[in-house]
Amino acid sequence: EPWAPLGQVSELAEQLEERLFQRYGKHNELIQERLRALGEVLEGVEEVQAELRRICCAVEAAYQDLCL
Repeated sequence: EPWAPLGQVSELAEQLEERLFQRYGKHNELIQERLRALGEVLEGVEEVQAELRRICCAVEAAYQDLCL
């Protein structure tokens, strides 16, 4: 018979739905991990920016002291 019984179709639909949720869940976990890692990198970048600002201010102050 070319048409699958309705029970089989329903079972296949449930299996497909389960697989999609599993894959979505796994991808969601990976995305969350990468976002956390990105947050850590951005914190490091902010710290480096602050340190560079301090260095620039110190160099500028030293330059002004030498020129005055």
